[in-house]
Amino acid sequence: MAPASDSRPLDGKAFAKTLGNTPGVYRMLDSRGHVLYVGKARDLKNRVASYFARSGVSKKTSALVAITCGIEITVTRTENEALILENNLIKEYQPRFNVLLRDDKSYPYIYISTGETYPALTFYRGARKRKGRYFGPYPGVTAVRETLNLLQKLFRIRSCEDTFFRNRSRPCLQYQIKRCTAPCVQLIDKQAYQESVRHTVMVLEGKNREVLDELVRCMESASKMQHYEAAAMYRDQIAALRRIQEKQYVSGDKKDHDVIVSVAKGGVGSVQVFYIRKGRILGNRTFFPRHTENAAANEILAAFMPQYYLSREVPADILVNHPLLDRALLEEVLGDRAGHRVAIAHHVRGERARWLEMAVTNAELALERHLDSRLGVQQRSEALADALHLDGQPERIECFDISHTRGESAVGACVVFDADGPVKTEYRRFNIEGITPGDDYEALRQTLGRRYRRAARENGKLPDLVIIDGGKGQVKTAHGVLEELQLSGITIVGVAKGPQRRAGSESLFLCDRKTPIILRSDSAALHLVQQIRDEAHRFAIGGHRQQRAKARRTSPLEQIDGIGPKRRRHLLKQFGGLQGIVRAGIEDLASVKGINKALAQRIYNAFHPDRTGPA
Repeated sequence: MAPASDSRPLDGKAFAKTLGNTPGVYRMLDSRGHVLYVGKARDLKNRVASYFARSGVSKKTSALVAITCGIEITVTRTENEALILENNLIKEYQPRFNVLLRDDKSYPYIYISTGETYPALTFYRGARKRKGRYFGPYPGVTAVRETLNLLQKLFRIRSCEDTFFRNRSRPCLQYQIKRCTAPCVQLIDKQAYQESVRHTVMVLEGKNREVLDELVRCMESASKMQHYEAAAMYRDQIAALRRIQEKQYVSGDKKDHDVIVSVAKGGVGSVQVFYIRKGRILGNRTFFPRHTENAAANEILAAFMPQYYLSREVPADILVNHPLLDRALLEEVLGDRAGHRVAIAHHVRGERARWLEMAVTNAELALERHLDSRLGVQQRSEALADALHLDGQPERIECFDISHTRGESAVGACVVFDADGPVKTEYRRFNIEGITPGDDYEALRQTLGRRYRRAARENGKLPDLVIIDGGKGQVKTAHGVLEELQLSGITIVGVAKGPQRRAGSESLFLCDRKTPIILRSDSAALHLVQQIRDEAHRFAIGGHRQQRAKARRTSPLEQIDGIGPKRRRHLLKQFGGLQGIVRAGIEDLASVKGINKALAQRIYNAFHPDRTGPA
């Protein structure tokens, strides 16, 4: 290790002479000892000396060397160890001159809890330690939910938690909307349920054709035995599975592949990853690694690969659009960690070449969009994910607010934001009815229930993050609604206004935290929360004012049974306006043409609900 760095320029050539021709990792430091760059080398002496050559050095390297005041060295036994250590140090120090991957902590999977009498089919994210089958990784939560919804419609496998499943005495909502066969109350026998699980696994493995053939045989057999209801069920499953198959691209190549491409423009790099499992494209994901402005696309790809794969599952085949100098080393290291051979290919033909072309096109389009909104919602969304310690950047955010005037004309509002900003076509308002005026908790419960009950029933889009205008109580209410509807994988955060309701001093409440998160007033994450909350507030107030204006434009007489336009005109003329009607007694009201004693009593009661008896 080199001596501690100071403000004096580093004599790089002299320092390099002290190093051996061994593999290892070097860390270049500034005058304050902060890590500027982390690199690995097969030969430390030659690699470090190359930074201080008089010619042939890139602008990036010159800028780095100009502020380097010290170098720390860690010698490793092998180049493989150096690659792994380099990746760990980059994640630890986040050096400004390295290409940095802002990645999710984990990717979502579909999980089947095999080994149980009635296995569950659920969304899963995290360490894969539970016994069962995992399918994925999927590029995002949306892709997982779409697949789960399709499978639950097809095979009606339960999706509830085990504690919920074991304590049921009657079927839940999922059974009523035909997404489950209610094994919790034995409405399906074990053998039939296991058959549905087997078919689900086969579809997830890409064996759609085999499942179709089996369902056709079952339908024909049931028809011959005159079990027409069962035959109709198989018929519907066949039709649904064929529709799914039409939407999916299925390759003849049944291997697992990742297709990774990198493009760069305007000082920004975009990396696109396509996930292909058992011949099916599960989806794609875009990354914008942080790097210096002069980084080339191949350099970004080379730095991205180890950071991305050394902490996750690796397929047997990886396709890239640029040759990698350390390809053989990376294949060896990834293969050792994965427990199987890993091949990284650049020159490919046929179908695999078309995959590469498709990925490059998507990367270029994503880069263009990113450049257009570089300082927009996406960066603030990344900052919000970091601030709230989310597993990944939220793809869809929904925010709720309740607006009323002393309980009058309460309206619940939901606004939606995605990676590109507000999605105004999906905004919704809910007129709150049947609650105690001013009960914000019940108003919120009704709003959330109506929003997500319908989404569960109609296979609607669900958010990754729900923002509630309120504190702990509102968060607890929202959590209870989602738990009741069995909607998992959704983070809830409450936004409570600070002292004097001043913007910039808000507190953020999460279900699993006892203390609130308080962000700096200049935080990009807080600015996004404020923008979304204020948009929900604006939308809720607009709905409330419409309802209130409508109520005030409407005469109370219109709400009384038996009072039509003609009788209303007679009353208003007779008493000189609404205030005269309010002051009138029952006998006075009954004296008006067309108003009998019973109707006069109803009119009087409408304006004096707290009085009883004759007036």
